[in-house]
Amino acid sequence: MKACVKNLFLLPVLLVALGLIPVGRVTAQIFTTLHSFTATSVSYRGTNIDGAYPQASLVLLGNTLYGTASYGGQFGNGTVFAVKTDGTGFTNVHSLTGSDGAAPFAGLVLSGNILYGTCERGGDSIGDGTVFALNTDGTGFTNLHSFNFISEGAAPFAGLVLSGNILYGTASRGGGGTDGTVFAINTDGTGFTNLHTFTKLLLYPPYLTNTDGANPYEGLIISGDTLYGTAAGGGSSGNGTVFAVSTDGTGFTNLHAFTTLDQTYGTNSDGATPTAGLVLSGNTLYGTATYGGSWGYGTVFAVNTDGTGFTNLHSFPGGSDGGRPYARLILSGNILYGTAAYGPVSQGGSSGNGTLFALYTDGTGFTNLHVFTGGNDGANPFAGLTLSGNTLFGTTWSGGSSGSGTIFSFSLPRPQLTITLSDTNVILTWPINYAGFTLQSTTNLVSPSVWSTNSPAPVVVNGQNTITNSISGTQQFFRLSQ
Repeated sequence: MKACVKNLFLLPVLLVALGLIPVGRVTAQIFTTLHSFTATSVSYRGTNIDGAYPQASLVLLGNTLYGTASYGGQFGNGTVFAVKTDGTGFTNVHSLTGSDGAAPFAGLVLSGNILYGTCERGGDSIGDGTVFALNTDGTGFTNLHSFNFISEGAAPFAGLVLSGNILYGTASRGGGGTDGTVFAINTDGTGFTNLHTFTKLLLYPPYLTNTDGANPYEGLIISGDTLYGTAAGGGSSGNGTVFAVSTDGTGFTNLHAFTTLDQTYGTNSDGATPTAGLVLSGNTLYGTATYGGSWGYGTVFAVNTDGTGFTNLHSFPGGSDGGRPYARLILSGNILYGTAAYGPVSQGGSSGNGTLFALYTDGTGFTNLHVFTGGNDGANPFAGLTLSGNTLFGTTWSGGSSGSGTIFSFSLPRPQLTITLSDTNVILTWPINYAGFTLQSTTNLVSPSVWSTNSPAPVVVNGQNTITNSISGTQQFFRLSQ
């Protein structure tokens, strides 16, 4: 019972027999710096003990977060690290040597106790980047593949996606067209396949355009046998694309080409330069563009998987809500969470230090959750977020105690359970935008009390999960649990 109680919280408890209808409590939002990366050596290749300048999102196993730092470590080539969700137990799991990879800008993918990742540089003598694997305890590091610029692509900035025993990813440069590839490789390092080579950008009018996009800097998502991704450049206006391709490399489709920017103000209707990956809900893809939009500071967008229905959900003004979103969004219920790497412009200098934000999937309700100061909390969050329970975890590229970046957590408010009487019924409601919460009831608060999932199941009414229970019968207490 104690193990369960740790992960539950009691919102309003209703004693129906006495007609008590208390108001729900909302837990405060708390920002915590879990780890500040140490200073790098000026005299010896930028080395340190733990890594520096993390640019990637984190992956969670139990109560341990795993991630990458793009520089620092024993050889100055970056690290794979682990840290507990409470900030204790930081471990440098592996320091990249250069021959096994260097500059891991991307996050990791986890399968069992094996971590898979990419390095933008290093590997064999060519140095075009690698795909690697290692155990979560740091043993068994394996360079699964070293890239060849011409035939396979090079500089894989992006992380991987795993389906079965196949890893899928993107290389930001190289390939026959020199502007990037989509690839697949087995988890044992065999079977490397160049699924798609982005076509060469035009060097004559219309400059830097092509049919399919160029320079994919973020990873893919997979749905069935289809991979979806973004390319930061190319397309009909040279401002990037959203694309789809089958896992066997056939059926490449340019779902959306971002439109031309105003040459004076850098604005447009939809955004430009999508450097982040996508998130899928139903048949809708959500993503961010780093530039463009109504004020030129980037956008949050949605587009259907068949390429229809493109919608600019939010244009960043660069003011109170920041600007320049480089990272993939995450989705919980009908709320999107993300990071903006710079801004607000009015705080922290001319470019600012970045923000955490949230908005509904219909584009309403934009909320600036946290403004980075550039101090102990970090600055410039280029990475996406990881959600566990009601806590967001992430990294910042710079700031912290030594200016080398941070790992942080941010607790979200808990949902409020509202209880009202209606004739002979009691109506319980809570917002639909909080995922993973279940209404439970019990007839006795004296230990050992037994909580059961309430019946009937909730229905959605006016944006609220709604349950109607009869007030007759045995007294009941209610809580939301996660």
